[in-house]
Amino acid sequence: MSGDSIAFDSVLDLCQNQHRRIVLGMLAEEQRSLTLNDLTKGVLKYNHQTPLTEASKDVLAEIRLSLYHGHLPKLASEGLINYDPERQLVEPTEQLDLMQPTLSTILDADSSLETPITL
Repeated sequence: MSGDSIAFDSVLDLCQNQHRRIVLGMLAEEQRSLTLNDLTKGVLKYNHQTPLTEASKDVLAEIRLSLYHGHLPKLASEGLINYDPERQLVEPTEQLDLMQPTLSTILDADSSLETPITL
């Protein structure tokens, strides 16, 4: 039982940041590898509610850098994704599949995410 609570606490910790929730939600929904560019567009869409055509280059660069240097390495270190920074490719792992029921509950409770997370 304590192993479950540690895993649950880890999921809650990872999902404290909305950018990470969006990334995990997109990967869980798509069940395939996504590029850093795909994830940047997803965060822009769901976190900033801004169409790509209206986004400033500064906002896109800020999102991309936060994913590249912070959020994706953290998710990779927890084993939820495989992250190749050179190829800028992110793929879900089996660990992400196992946490999907908890992730779905967390995403459903996020009132700022009005639409399902899909590409």
